[in-house]
Amino acid sequence: MGKRRLALCAGVLAVTAFGPAACAAYAADGGDVSVVPAAPAPGADIALRVTGCDAREAVAQSPALVSDARLTPDDGDGLAGDGRVRSTLTAGTYTVTVACDGTEHKGTVEVVRKQAPAAGAEPSAHPSPVAPVNAGGGGAARVLADGRERHGPGAAQTVVALALAGTAALTVHRAARRQARRGRGTG
Repeated sequence: MGKRRLALCAGVLAVTAFGPAACAAYAADGGDVSVVPAAPAPGADIALRVTGCDAREAVAQSPALVSDARLTPDDGDGLAGDGRVRSTLTAGTYTVTVACDGTEHKGTVEVVRKQAPAAGAEPSAHPSPVAPVNAGGGGAARVLADGRERHGPGAAQTVVALALAGTAALTVHRAARRQARRGRGTG
């Protein structure tokens, strides 16, 4: 009973100490729609999240987005989804609106000007995969990408399997004969 009381008292103390600060920080946020990154460049992908919405899904709308973003339940107590900032936008602050349960939730996204790469600089990585990735499966991705499909074991695997099965059968037969001889000799 002592551990339960200690846990209960610690919980009450935590709520008393941190509850008002958490509420003040939430209210200072200015909205319950968050955007990550908060200051993307035109054409960037962003993550959207809304809290205080009890619906199973919602839609985020903004003139900054290429299209409306569908929000679904996340691991926490809100809805989350992804969107893309229009590549033709000028720098500025844009409103993001989520209609949920008859309530309008708002937030903002501040679009910043793209940084131009230095003259003659090439990207350090490809923007998307250019070949199959060796991600487990013993390199199966590369074999599947070649388009050749294999069905069942080949001739070599069949011969090895038959040899192993024959050896196992021979071993069992010899053990049974040995056991039978011992049974007749002792009786």
